[in-house]
Amino acid sequence: MPSISIRGAEMPASPIRKLAPLAEEAKARGIHVYHLNIGQPDLPTPQEGLDALKNINRTILEYSPSAGYPSLRKKLTEYYKSFDIELTADDIIVTTGGSEAVLFTFLSCLNPGDEIIVPETAYANYMAFAVSAGAKIVPLTSTIEDGFALPPMEEFEKLINERTKGVLICNPNNPTGYLYSRKEMNQLRDLVKKHNLFLFSDEVYREFIYTGSPYISACHLEGIENNVVLIDSVSKRYSECGIRIGALITKNEEVKGAVMKFCQARLSPPLIGQVIAEASLDASEEYMQTNYDEYVERRKCLIDGLNRIPGVYSPIPMGAFYTVARLPVDNADKFCAWCLKEFDYEGETVFMAPASGFYTTPGVGVDEVRIAYVLKKEDLHRALIVLREALAQYPGRTR
Repeated sequence: MPSISIRGAEMPASPIRKLAPLAEEAKARGIHVYHLNIGQPDLPTPQEGLDALKNINRTILEYSPSAGYPSLRKKLTEYYKSFDIELTADDIIVTTGGSEAVLFTFLSCLNPGDEIIVPETAYANYMAFAVSAGAKIVPLTSTIEDGFALPPMEEFEKLINERTKGVLICNPNNPTGYLYSRKEMNQLRDLVKKHNLFLFSDEVYREFIYTGSPYISACHLEGIENNVVLIDSVSKRYSECGIRIGALITKNEEVKGAVMKFCQARLSPPLIGQVIAEASLDASEEYMQTNYDEYVERRKCLIDGLNRIPGVYSPIPMGAFYTVARLPVDNADKFCAWCLKEFDYEGETVFMAPASGFYTTPGVGVDEVRIAYVLKKEDLHRALIVLREALAQYPGRTR
């Protein structure tokens, strides 16, 4: 039998979805599963987007331009301007979700064997996209004890060599909820400028910052305009994960030219998704504020509840809608699987994402999980009760 590619063998399984078959089996047994594993918001999509979907009266569902519809790109410039990010429509390339934006960034900027430094924990799919591009992620571990703050620049310097091509950050961070400070962003600016590196910045959670601290975009950093590639998506801010619309943003003409070749090869981003996304940009301030307030309440419910469970610790996330929590277990992968295979409490169980899959360094985060607070408070409260009982019964509890 022919063998699969080395790339296929090296492609990591998603920590977010790899236990999904166990969740489906639990549901088939009649168990109610609280999905804390994935950042799929349950808040409504803007009515403007839903109305645009309902009112589509096209007779042909054609290809769009490879860079996305000009009207959407122009409208996005106004959206970014509200965050003091000055762009032209030509600086924006519409992609099939933020995931494609990351992949095309890597394919356009990295050669096989090139390295990118990534503070971990980090979004698990970055590793998958790096494997696809033949590049290597070089992790720089942040710790739960420090609230997942950015490691000192001296630690970055130690990792830079002739193969280093860039630094990748997620701000606010998935999976930790950490928000980079102005000082940290300026330090990253100085680093990439000193070593002539790319700064890849995933900023899809900019609407969800809870501390009063300012949002500092990589696009705000002066003097490195041609080093920056910003990744964005409508999935989270508008609860539109399924329409698969993202954006790749850069002022670097050479990068834009390379990215467009990959865009042309895949022909076009989703037509219907662009129609919905463009309409959703008209969502009211009331819509955005209502969702924001709901996440503030959910964050408080989850973090307070987690830290009341004996042996559990979670820092307070500053943004996004996730946290990484340390559990009193021997192995979080085993515990998460056990919750779905062997445990239920009054007919219910919890589905969490083992945090080990968000680290590249082997053996790190083995007792941590990522939890998404994308369920209503009543469900989060009940999920915390179920989690407390699961930890009490788990045979591999450590403290």
